[in-house]
Amino acid sequence: MATLKILVVDDEPGIRSGIHRILRNFKVDYPFMDEYFDFEVLEAASGEEALEYIDNDQPDLILLDNKLPGIQGVEVLEYVRKNNLDIIVVMITSYASLELAVKATSDGAYDFIPKPFTPQELKASLENITKQLFLKRITRDLDKEGKQVRFQFLSVLSHELKAPINAVEGYLNIIKEQQMGESVSDYLEMIDRSLARISGMRNLILDMLDLTKIESGKMSQNLEKLDLVTLAKESIETMMPLARDKGISITLDSPESMPITADPEEMEIILNNLISNAVKYNKDNGKVDCKLNIRDNKYILEVSDTGIGMDDEEINKLFKEFVRIKNRKTKHITGSGLGLSIVKKLVELNEGQISVKSEPDIGTSFTIEFDLKD
Repeated sequence: MATLKILVVDDEPGIRSGIHRILRNFKVDYPFMDEYFDFEVLEAASGEEALEYIDNDQPDLILLDNKLPGIQGVEVLEYVRKNNLDIIVVMITSYASLELAVKATSDGAYDFIPKPFTPQELKASLENITKQLFLKRITRDLDKEGKQVRFQFLSVLSHELKAPINAVEGYLNIIKEQQMGESVSDYLEMIDRSLARISGMRNLILDMLDLTKIESGKMSQNLEKLDLVTLAKESIETMMPLARDKGISITLDSPESMPITADPEEMEIILNNLISNAVKYNKDNGKVDCKLNIRDNKYILEVSDTGIGMDDEEINKLFKEFVRIKNRKTKHITGSGLGLSIVKKLVELNEGQISVKSEPDIGTSFTIEFDLKD
């Protein structure tokens, strides 16, 4: 939950107390927000009192009447504008002063609300303003991250989402125009390709959401007792259809059980990514060996393959975000370039270490170590 400070500046006590009552239990929440907003209401009966609040307890939003004793509302607005303060100002004014309110919006006020207003009108205005404040803060945070990160993010979205969308659109137009025939069977291959493209886009979106949660520190861990061997078997079973298509065998060398206290979703993401990559980047009729054991007071997870392997330069790039190993052997392999970056962050979140050994045309081996805890 986030709280927005609203300063109500009006010399009529009834207006101030009325706004206070309307906003007492009012909250703003939208699907794209990761938390809801409520409001703390501050009151000022004059322009001078408003300036004191602005200097000492800067509000997020000011509901400002113009006709005040002493300093007028437009002077308070001018103070906010001249000092380049990060405050949204909304004029609340009678119908007789609408011309002044319109002029105030051209001088920097965000909007105006004519008096008398209903609770619904006030809430509707604040809902819109809250959305703008939320998006403004997101934009400001992105600015802090630097242009390169934004450019990289948008480039990935452009390539990874635009291309499959265009492909699916093309297939649908062919089907719509019945260019290949009138039977559904004439289009099964196109339908399968479209479904594969959509699946890839969904995985990219899910990876981005996982990465965002981790980076923002808002990925909450739900620790519980679980069995790593059971999770490994489930991950292997998930990858078996693709492994069979490529003639790849997957083996699991482990004790009967390996109890650990961890977040099951995090462990599942780690195992799924490593085993999935070991199959996707393998050679036809290759092997994937998964090993789980406890050694030197540590949980050891190893996933090895007999795949295409990597050179030292490729290994050094491996855990960076949006990086995929690209060469003639991998051009048909799809992925977001986020999987191993997410794995590394989750391993470190669990106070573990991950290492990789690889040789071109020989294979790759990933090793993860977690401390054995009571």
